[in-house]
Amino acid sequence: MQEFRHYTVMLNEAVDALECDNSDKVFIDATLGGGGHSELILKKISPNGRLISFDVDNDAIQASSERLAKYNNLTIVHDSYVNIKDNLEHLGINKITGGIIYDLGASYHQLTTLGRGFSFTKDAPLDMRFNKDSDFCAWDVVNKYKENELVEIFSKFGEEHYSKRIARAIVNSRPLNTTLQLADLIVKSVPKNNSRIHPATRVFQAIRIEVNHELLNFEKSLKEVVSLLDSGAIISVITFHSLEDRLAKNILKNFSLSCRCDKNVPVCKCEGKLVELVNKKPIYPSEEEIKQNPPSRSAKLRIARRV
Repeated sequence: MQEFRHYTVMLNEAVDALECDNSDKVFIDATLGGGGHSELILKKISPNGRLISFDVDNDAIQASSERLAKYNNLTIVHDSYVNIKDNLEHLGINKITGGIIYDLGASYHQLTTLGRGFSFTKDAPLDMRFNKDSDFCAWDVVNKYKENELVEIFSKFGEEHYSKRIARAIVNSRPLNTTLQLADLIVKSVPKNNSRIHPATRVFQAIRIEVNHELLNFEKSLKEVVSLLDSGAIISVITFHSLEDRLAKNILKNFSLSCRCDKNVPVCKCEGKLVELVNKKPIYPSEEEIKQNPPSRSAKLRIARRV
């Protein structure tokens, strides 16, 4: 396996938000990745505190298991964060008493590892699976989806202006088997411009989101997790593009309302306000971090506390 390299974005800001110093509570790292956030949480909490970390990527599990081997109060779960509730029940945990951290998107390792198929700058099979045990990959999207389905995901998940043109070119050029075949086709399908963003960026993002059900899984997980949090427990969410951030913002804002019932319902039947927003506007990486790790410039951190 290629050495697992991953830059942990907003490491201190996201973990400090959990207020976990010397805590003996239960914390969740929903996206273990390279283990950066998990390691800092484990350094901060007391030996009686507990951390449960989730990931579907075997490479991440292996690398982080070795990195964090000395910590006895860590449980690593090879499963998606969408199944947090079921896994906590299996572990005999009823409430997340401390807090949870989400660090969304693909890791540096996934994006740069030859063969994973995430990058449009390296030739590899069309894959893009976070979970390599999954039967569904980018090849299926590119070669099996109808033209109108491709248009929809490119527009919805990539906010791509030339979705129709690219989708038509893909359908007319099948089969496409590698990342460079797809990237070259996209470049030829759109007008030339002086943008620093590669023409394939948005389409590759859209396909990756579709393959891994990223937005659906995050929405389901975040909505479910709120009910699992104990009073005072904290949610810390790092997003990397507008779709993720908008979802996090809207869900947390909705849970911060005093009533979420339909306006036509005469008596409130919801649970009322469930969270308070710690920061109403997102927190951004420092200028120093952006200099050291330029991709971090797109990151946003949102924090909320269970009431």
